[in-house]
Amino acid sequence: MRCPKCGSRDDKVIDSRQSRDSSSIRRRRECLTCKYRFTTYEEIERSDLRVVKRDRTHEPFDRRKLVASIAKAFEKRSTSLLTLEEMVDEIVHELETTGREVPSSLIGAKVLDKLRGADEVAYLRYASVHQRFEDVDQFVDAIHTLGRRIKPNALQRELFPPEATQAESRAAAAGSRDIANENHGRV
Repeated sequence: MRCPKCGSRDDKVIDSRQSRDSSSIRRRRECLTCKYRFTTYEEIERSDLRVVKRDRTHEPFDRRKLVASIAKAFEKRSTSLLTLEEMVDEIVHELETTGREVPSSLIGAKVLDKLRGADEVAYLRYASVHQRFEDVDQFVDAIHTLGRRIKPNALQRELFPPEATQAESRAAAAGSRDIANENHGRV
């Protein structure tokens, strides 16, 4: 490994650790010439994944392009680098399970799906490029679509929790009718 400070190729590894998800190895190195310490990352190169572009050309999948496009959408937004990396890891994992050739439209759809839940402004930025917005009306339509979406609020409990079955719902409704009949409309 070439030292980023002096350019020497002589170094030694001081420390090696696996990443949280065990997909890469972080190595701390020290240059033997100038004693400068630096970090390198080692991960499996998956060269078999290919992207089919809109014009039907093929190119190798480049994780850095995906990171750069999502980072551009998050530019000047309060999102951590860790969140960005987790999002990219999830998308790459989903892509690797779909097959060897992946259409660029599928990559864009997966990114939009992740951004929709993370940051609406980043979603709009990415959508404007991916979906090739031509005019302001398309932005307005996308904003209205986001506005109609139900947004979960962590501080508010669900009115109808998903784990409640239909039988429980019917039993609760029947119980409330019985109470109303007992009171005969009195409060």
